[in-house]
Amino acid sequence: MEIADEIVIPATLDAVYASLNDIKILKKCIPGCQELLATSETELAATVVLKIGPIKASFNGTVMIDQTRAPKFFSLSGQGDGGVAGFAKGAADVELVEDGASTILKYTAKAETGGKIAQLGNRLITSTAKKLSKQFFGNFEAEMAGDETAD
Repeated sequence: MEIADEIVIPATLDAVYASLNDIKILKKCIPGCQELLATSETELAATVVLKIGPIKASFNGTVMIDQTRAPKFFSLSGQGDGGVAGFAKGAADVELVEDGASTILKYTAKAETGGKIAQLGNRLITSTAKKLSKQFFGNFEAEMAGDETAD
């Protein structure tokens, strides 16, 4: 499945890029994030609890960050193991475009699931993935706007 969207963040490109690399901000914005740790300059370890249809699972995984074209472009790839619930893996390309005092954040993400989660059907998985990505970027936009209700 592939998801693509763009949002306007009320902050400069440098501020948006710095915030997308701030572990504390990311942890607050990622839906269901229980733990997020930097294990190196380009790798994060995460524990995320998600509910997809009738299945609620805790995923332990890693995220690799490719910043070779930063700050205007960067890529993320990762995978998570949900135990008996199955696994999820995916990748995202992010582009930041200056727009006056704001920044346009464009993203394209691809995801793949296996195990019990994959048996739920593509429509449910796709709608959940879209909901989670919109929730993350909505939380991030609120965080960048200084909205304390983003928690």
